[in-house]
Amino acid sequence: MSFDGKIILVVAAHPDDEILGCGGTTARIVNEGGVAYTLILGEGITSRDEKRNRSKREKNILDLQKTAEKANKKLGVKKIYFGDFPDNRFDSCALLDIVKKVEEIKEKVKPGIIFTHYAKDCNIDHRVTYEAVVTATRPMQNETVKEVYAFEVLSSTEWGFPLSYSPNVFFDVTKTIDQKVKALTEYKTEMRDYPHPRSTKAVKKNAETWGFKMGLKYAEAFVCIRCQH
Repeated sequence: MSFDGKIILVVAAHPDDEILGCGGTTARIVNEGGVAYTLILGEGITSRDEKRNRSKREKNILDLQKTAEKANKKLGVKKIYFGDFPDNRFDSCALLDIVKKVEEIKEKVKPGIIFTHYAKDCNIDHRVTYEAVVTATRPMQNETVKEVYAFEVLSSTEWGFPLSYSPNVFFDVTKTIDQKVKALTEYKTEMRDYPHPRSTKAVKKNAETWGFKMGLKYAEAFVCIRCQH
């Protein structure tokens, strides 16, 4: 597949999901002449606060957004957009509001490909994000999005039960896995020490596992939700 001239949009629930899910593929697409945009729908981090102190909350969100910008820049992402939906509370929002945010950014960047969350992750925000993307990209006349892929997010997808993630599309990220890892190191508040699945070592091992299953050194795995060629 040639990515030259392709426009992609990564729609993620939280800062770091976009790198964990498809950071290697995003970097590869940009390196091969494509253009990448990111939309992060949620505030991130605020659900960890014992009390919702407004000034602290706003500072934490701003700091995390700056971190996200640095991380995405390492992948070559042209622009990152942010929503303000409450962390781990997407189910408290009207789905239509989230759909409209996805549609708003989709109309601005006019992507041909969207990468987003898997429908059965254990994280509620991931599941709602998936629903919003599928709704916002209905295959109607003049719809620019022809391909939708669902990615896994370590520490969420594999923690869902029963396990159902069965990828059918694999992108070779042998040349960009190190870019992905470097981008993740920007997320100091989100990453953990090995053997936690949200560690750089685990991320690289996971890509290695998908890789050898496909005869590659490193790969990222996706479920094709919609592919129109």
